[in-house]
Amino acid sequence: VQLQASGGGLVQPGGSLTLSCATGRTYSSSVFGWFRQVPGKEREFVALIRKSSGTTYYSDSVKGRFIISRDNAKNTVNLQMNSLKPEDTAVYLCAIGSTFDSSSSAYRSWGQGTLVTVSS
Repeated sequence: VQLQASGGGLVQPGGSLTLSCATGRTYSSSVFGWFRQVPGKEREFVALIRKSSGTTYYSDSVKGRFIISRDNAKNTVNLQMNSLKPEDTAVYLCAIGSTFDSSSSAYRSWGQGTLVTVSS
């Protein structure tokens, strides 16, 4: 499965940005995740959603600010990011797995990522 994330860019603190990930056809049991990574640091979990039920889970650092959603008809997963902070600056990656798990090791397919920069 090839994943393609898009929508990154430069945004001012307090602003909003929506990322999209084209997943292609996936199993109904799939779980979609968004992670982020800063050079020199470990990959960090952001949010995940179950394809079938739409059940979501967020990291504490983004809860209440980010919203993950999926469009099964369009085979896309979105991440709406609000109230962005400079510490949200990172490369954002989407991934596909089969378990409802925030660990990056649970995901078998990864996209290349899209850069989000939060700065004034």
